[in-house]
Amino acid sequence: MELKKQIEQLFKAESENGLFGRDFLLTWKKSESDLRMVLEVADILKQMREQNISPKVYDSGLAVSIFRDNSTRTRFSYASAANLLGMEVQDMDEEKSQIAHGETVRETANMISFLTDFIGIRDDMYLGEGNKYMREVGAALNEGFEKGVLPSRPGIVNLQCDIDHPTQSMADLLHLKKEFGSLEALRGKKMVMSWAYSPSYGKPLSVPQGIIGLMSRFGMDITLAHPEGYGLIPEIVDIAKHNSRNSAGNFKITHSMEDAVKDADIVYPKSWAPFHIMQQRTALLKTGDKAGLNALEQTCLAENGKFKNWEYTETMKKLTKNQDALYMHCLPADISGVSCNEGEVNADVFEKYRIKTYHEAGFKPYIIAAMMFTNKFEHPAQALKEILERVNKRFGV
Repeated sequence: MELKKQIEQLFKAESENGLFGRDFLLTWKKSESDLRMVLEVADILKQMREQNISPKVYDSGLAVSIFRDNSTRTRFSYASAANLLGMEVQDMDEEKSQIAHGETVRETANMISFLTDFIGIRDDMYLGEGNKYMREVGAALNEGFEKGVLPSRPGIVNLQCDIDHPTQSMADLLHLKKEFGSLEALRGKKMVMSWAYSPSYGKPLSVPQGIIGLMSRFGMDITLAHPEGYGLIPEIVDIAKHNSRNSAGNFKITHSMEDAVKDADIVYPKSWAPFHIMQQRTALLKTGDKAGLNALEQTCLAENGKFKNWEYTETMKKLTKNQDALYMHCLPADISGVSCNEGEVNADVFEKYRIKTYHEAGFKPYIIAAMMFTNKFEHPAQALKEILERVNKRFGV
């Protein structure tokens, strides 16, 4: 009955669907109604899976994945999402392709897309390049479809780029919606996106930028905390400030983790490399300067070492709302005494919220499936209604 009600509610928002036939590359380029639709469709698909209802809408089809960086959660979430809807996944190994022999982006995009419905791309290594590459693939697909090379135009899902991580931030938002009861209940809640110490360098900016770029859409009290010199891309910070003003929320920056977490409802301690360091790193990567990269790494690790006190500990937790703010992380976290000697979060604190972070991650397959679903169906509520009515079991007789 609950599913029926949810689908009926979705019908009311369907006329505003701006997701149909459009790539999902940046959350701040999507309307609030579109974001809400993705969340709602994801929730419905999750409930269908839990109730043994098959939401398979493809008899055949291919979902290609291109991972230019390592991945566990997102890689398997993408495969799970495609499988949930009935597609098979083909992971593209660029080392085994003709790219090394001079194959262009235009050619590659078309050659992998003859019977492909979606392409998921993770490209977060080069600042200024990842999202650009996704848009280049999109332009090549447009041409292939318009010229009759492709029978249909595959949708693109951003599985993390240099500036945003939409599937992560949207999964985090759905997690918050479940934890606090509704998106409206998030209004006025204090969320801290904080840099935290890590014994490694070069972590992408896309998670913290994705968080402040999305959560600022819903009237939250956002605090971005980091040591001086560890700033994000200025344009993205400006987007978060603009979103906060439009949603009647708040946004501020502090250089003290202790001040940031005071009375916080939600804390998200996560390491990242400073914007200016990522700029230097990108230049060195492009030229293949291994000696320069090694020198930069050593300099950055030494700089990081000055801020080992930026660790989320029991002492920090006691400063938060009711001494028990919701801890969030995209995983894997650098856990002091577990995955490293000193890291982002104390082992005891992490263990208390460990299962919640697994629940947080568990929304990602459904978010990706919802991005695919709303891209393919102009009227997602009607498609979901028909799935519910046919009552195909996922397993059993």
